[in-house]
Amino acid sequence: MILKKLTFAVTLALSTNVVLANCGDINGRVSIIGNEFPAIQTVAAAAATCASDSVTVESNLTADYQTINLPGLQGNPAEYTTAVITNSSIVALMNEDVIRPLDELIAKYGQDIPKSNLITIDGKVMAVAFMANAQHLAYRKDVLAEIGVEPPTTYEELLSAAEMIREKGIMQYPVGGTYQAGWNLATEFVNMYNGYGADYYKASDSAEVAINNPQGVATLEMMKALTEYMNPDYLTHDSNAATAEFEAGNTALINIWGSRMATLQDNEGAEEVVFSNTISGGPLTVAGGTTPATALWWDGWSIAKNISDEDAEASFVAMANGIDPSILNDDTMGEAVWMLEGYTPSAANDGVFASIKAGSKSFPMLPYHGLLHTALGDNLSDYLQGKESAEQALADTEAAYTTAAKEKGFL
Repeated sequence: MILKKLTFAVTLALSTNVVLANCGDINGRVSIIGNEFPAIQTVAAAAATCASDSVTVESNLTADYQTINLPGLQGNPAEYTTAVITNSSIVALMNEDVIRPLDELIAKYGQDIPKSNLITIDGKVMAVAFMANAQHLAYRKDVLAEIGVEPPTTYEELLSAAEMIREKGIMQYPVGGTYQAGWNLATEFVNMYNGYGADYYKASDSAEVAINNPQGVATLEMMKALTEYMNPDYLTHDSNAATAEFEAGNTALINIWGSRMATLQDNEGAEEVVFSNTISGGPLTVAGGTTPATALWWDGWSIAKNISDEDAEASFVAMANGIDPSILNDDTMGEAVWMLEGYTPSAANDGVFASIKAGSKSFPMLPYHGLLHTALGDNLSDYLQGKESAEQALADTEAAYTTAAKEKGFL
């Protein structure tokens, strides 16, 4: 259901006229927590234009937002009034009951926000989406030309290309990735596991986990094979570090977020030989499968529960202005697959659209999947470092998840 919703939203946003209200007569405090990539920086900057004598607007955009947003919303009043979230991070916030339904705010201030952008859970609007995202291949066309191969379409082809690049002495560690232990590593597992086509749980209506299976083992084995061509410090590499490695000319093949492609292809931070040869590829498949080894995501914003109604209204109006179509221009158009009227796809967005077109699965938006995601991030690095078997790493993950799921009442 989520996949259909996301695909429809991206398509509709290209043709719907959207006219959002300006800041109007509001009062209160706006405090934004979110990730720090360019598209979110653009949204936060536009939201900040609502600052006035009666409205304060602050933002904390950081790669550590995943560990900050929940505690930052749990206080009373909450430290942050609005959180920029995804179909992964919204689950934890809903489980802890720290964000509020938006239906009344939409009726008062957001009547013109397209319904396709509204994330509805259990009959209540809990977030407003403004962009689609996915991880997919980015590659150096000049490096691939030097070894005489076509851009990889499978992870097996990527490994073959990486070995040729190393053998020719072009790069010692030609593969990049966001394998930082924790959230990033868990996300890479989800990507690869999707490609193997197995289920995460024993039944569609069950929270009983089922990843300790041949596909789970194969997922870890492929991930470890990739790390043999990565910088030895790969367990510290988040999106920022992986992007920096690519821009420095140290890697030529990387599974990276579509929202990072504009950075990889601009003329800042890299020599011309790097950015001028960087191409946005599609998602890769694995083991002869047809389902891409990636996941579809949406990014959006929510409003804190533990704040005054005045601050909630100010935050809603500011964030609605943050995603006004007027933010789109030559500089921002390529930052994301925007779910906004007037968005025109650029070459930087090709990979996300290819991921949608290829039928990629959506990241599971289940109330207990966040617990599994956390367990994966905490228990996979020992296998990648050769300290235990794949089966043991998966058993540890399942045990940690089961304990957490029982504590939360899901099992």
